[in-house]
Amino acid sequence: MTNSTTNSITTKRFVIRQSLIGKNTIITFVNKNNKKVSYNHDDVYNKHKARFDAMNCFAKYKSYTNSNNIPAFCRDLTI
Repeated sequence: MTNSTTNSITTKRFVIRQSLIGKNTIITFVNKNNKKVSYNHDDVYNKHKARFDAMNCFAKYKSYTNSNNIPAFCRDLTI
């Protein structure tokens, strides 16, 4: 038997956090222009794991955020 629960978070910025890895979280990001974008945190992290792990902010703060828009390299993974 598997547990397939999905968590949902609504935030004002695109975010990838180490604390959310493996939690099957759907994040809805609302930018400054009130445009909503939803993405699966684990799908985005797993596809770009090497890129996030190499970022200084990810090593220091254990997260990556972008308040203006979803990064271009992640746009193909929106829901």
